[in-house]
Amino acid sequence: MGGSANLQSYDDHISLFSSHFRVIALDSRGHGKTVNSDNKLSYAQMADDVVAFAKALNLEKPSIFGYSDGGQIALDLGIRYPDFARALCLGGTLYQFTDDYFAMLRSWGFTPTSADMSQMDAGWTGYLQEAHSQYTDVSQLQTFMNQIAAMWFTPLTYTDNDLKSIQAPCLMWLGDREQGLPIEQAVSMYHLIPHAELCVIPNATHGSFFAPYALGPVVDFFTRHLVSNQAQ
Repeated sequence: MGGSANLQSYDDHISLFSSHFRVIALDSRGHGKTVNSDNKLSYAQMADDVVAFAKALNLEKPSIFGYSDGGQIALDLGIRYPDFARALCLGGTLYQFTDDYFAMLRSWGFTPTSADMSQMDAGWTGYLQEAHSQYTDVSQLQTFMNQIAAMWFTPLTYTDNDLKSIQAPCLMWLGDREQGLPIEQAVSMYHLIPHAELCVIPNATHGSFFAPYALGPVVDFFTRHLVSNQAQ
């Protein structure tokens, strides 16, 4: 799960995980081929969707891998559904937005109400159109990106006590060159979440550390918690 991407964005990574686990991937609402009848987006709303999806498939205690927006969804799951997940990977995740984070969004062409697609890299806009084929014209894609903008600018309201309430084991997983995502905040989350682990990928930005070598610690994390659960 993650970002303004569809599940096909993670094909290479799904193949790695599927050599170790049963993998079920889904498009978040409004992403890929999934509709969004509410015409708005929020992390809590998409976390509710994940729980409903798991119930529909009779999944018991799934391990959740979330990256970027998917990490924010996983964090919300951990806080509001403490008994839902076996383990959570919080990839590129914040619990309080920072001034640097908002400055990064503005540099990409986002405001609290809209996304200026003319400011975006042509390669990214082309990818967005390909990844979200359900939007058959530019105006539909623009509406979706405006919903993304509003979600990205909505302040997070999580507290230290919220993080302390998380029961599932959590892996804080991020690059050491994450624009708008300070390592210091990940360290704070690591100290606040009771069963947390911290993995910082060297020489890696928010968008460039999705490589097999970076995913090795995630495979190890989920394997350990799967095995420990089976032993109980």
